[in-house]
Amino acid sequence: MRTQPVLVFDGDCGFCTTSVRFAERRLRPRCESVPWQLADLPALGVTQERAEHEVLWVTPTGTVYGGAQAVAKALLSAGGGWSLLGASLMLPPVRWVAQGAYRLIAVNRHRMPGGTPACALPNRGTHGRP
Repeated sequence: MRTQPVLVFDGDCGFCTTSVRFAERRLRPRCESVPWQLADLPALGVTQERAEHEVLWVTPTGTVYGGAQAVAKALLSAGGGWSLLGASLMLPPVRWVAQGAYRLIAVNRHRMPGGTPACALPNRGTHGRP
């Protein structure tokens, strides 16, 4: 059984990897960070499709938070002022704005600093979530 949360991110995305490494150095969230490509996704209760589309925070009990809520959970775990920011991201209407901003960044991550064409989300047609 896991004793700490797991932050699952896209290890093929330069922007995602740079963001997680920055958070590890500066924010120090209390979690294990692992690229989805190296994670045991079934053991975490996560599908590859979901892991391809958003950062995930998996609690030791198996609850999965995605997107902006995963970021909020990481901030909460970092403590100090970061936890206040994380808490605010969990509350409506800030939560709704944060999720919208997260989606905008996620679909454009290949254009962000450190991003490459490999960072582009898989094309799932009109049925997939960016």
